[in-house]
Amino acid sequence: MSRFAPLPEPPYYAVIFTAQRTEGDFGYGAMADQMGELAQNQPGYLGVESTRDDAGLGITVSYWADEDSLKGWKDVAQHLLAQKLGKTRWYSYYTLRVAKVERAYAGPEGR
Repeated sequence: MSRFAPLPEPPYYAVIFTAQRTEGDFGYGAMADQMGELAQNQPGYLGVESTRDDAGLGITVSYWADEDSLKGWKDVAQHLLAQKLGKTRWYSYYTLRVAKVERAYAGPEGR
């Protein structure tokens, strides 16, 4: 299985979540698995790519067909709970960026 999301031709949206984890699990692993499964079933979900280093810095990029789809995901009740727990329990700092992807290339040959 590839770690790269199988994406359509642009345009689509990318939600880039970068976070520094706190020490200890405190239910994080189970919630992350649950959110992954839940997101896959949301209208407009296209895929996800994620990585975390040994110091706890992680980057997760989720891809969405349109802005309405990613807004819908933001408001899912279980996702709202995960967001709250992230702020109070799992992350010492995070950033979230939303971008419209207008061009995409793959390689090593590139465009």
